[in-house]
Amino acid sequence: MQCVENCGPLDDPTTRVYFEQPVWQTLQMFVGEVGCFLPVLYTYLKNKRNAAPMLADDEAEEHAKGLQLRGWKILLFFLPAACDLAGTTLMNVGLLYTPVSIYQMTRGALVLWVGIFSVIFLRRRLFLYQWLSLITVMIGVSIVGLSGSLIKKVISEESTIPDVLRRSLSLTTSDPSDGARVLIGVLFILFAQLFTAAQFVIEEKVMAKYSVSPLVAVGLEGTFGLISVLAVMPLLYTMRDLTVWFDLPRGWRQMIDNRNVLVSSGIIALSIGFFNFFGLSVTRSVSATARSTIDTCRTLGIWIISLGLGWEVLQFPFSLLQITGFALLVYGTFVFNNIVLPPAFVRPSHHHAGVDESLTRPLLAEEEEDRAILAGRHLDETAVLPSDEGRTGFDVVPPPTRG
Repeated sequence: MQCVENCGPLDDPTTRVYFEQPVWQTLQMFVGEVGCFLPVLYTYLKNKRNAAPMLADDEAEEHAKGLQLRGWKILLFFLPAACDLAGTTLMNVGLLYTPVSIYQMTRGALVLWVGIFSVIFLRRRLFLYQWLSLITVMIGVSIVGLSGSLIKKVISEESTIPDVLRRSLSLTTSDPSDGARVLIGVLFILFAQLFTAAQFVIEEKVMAKYSVSPLVAVGLEGTFGLISVLAVMPLLYTMRDLTVWFDLPRGWRQMIDNRNVLVSSGIIALSIGFFNFFGLSVTRSVSATARSTIDTCRTLGIWIISLGLGWEVLQFPFSLLQITGFALLVYGTFVFNNIVLPPAFVRPSHHHAGVDESLTRPLLAEEEEDRAILAGRHLDETAVLPSDEGRTGFDVVPPPTRG
């Protein structure tokens, strides 16, 4: 965290104030998503200046794919925006009541919830090996979260490894209220996962029915989220005496007057816009469940970069546990997305034969129509016209004369 008040070398370190403004940080998230409208606006203005704007092949195929998202139907993206806002809020509340280790371990349940919701609401069929891969990813995330927090405790407290392990895994405390607080925090986190899973599934449901690009979808979600946060800001400001989190003018000054906070806020907003764009692209092209498994793997990238920058250190034996968790995380993701073959005893019949099921099952009516359109487009691109051969369309070759 970045210091924003009483940060001088002569100031008392105990009086330092760090930038902790969840309302402004949530607003930054939605501002980054609204920024996805910029390339859409640029494309619109560029086509408007042209006399006869032409759509690219991928854009034309996108328009012909499904219904157009117009009128009140754009409000459908208010649902995932509300789920995103509720899930983020509940996750932050749960973090206040639980240790970081339990928080990280509980977050792994997201992939399982997305899988369950996909089966219930999207009528998607998941094989046994895919369910097992989701459980493997969840276990891997839990191991990574637990080992990471144990390493930090060993470094910060300078305690022995057995003492840190015993205190971290023990949920019993001298104060019974502490155990109740942890339980409440876990319930908040699990409930937040339901909202995040619902967000992923609703996005896939809408994008499967309507022809909307990921950039527009992210921009719509950001717009609705931005409006929601701005609407509740006056109400939150009335509760500023309860916590500094709701002292919005103070948070604004902290963000504007501190150059490091302002620059980092802009970078975070930009990265969130890219992150959600790529996530929705995966949702549209593959599925929400595949997106959730791939999303968990970003922890591995963050860990590798942190090791290179010196923000993370290897601490035996917890680093071996951490590497094991990452291995389970990557393996489960690869198996679910059919990059690696599942074990033979849970492998479906089409995997045994080495043939993709999509090549052998009967085609749906929509798929037959899509293939006919693609075949027609390919014929238009490869057909040779008479003019290309130097003849007109009325040229007739006379039949050969007989003897």
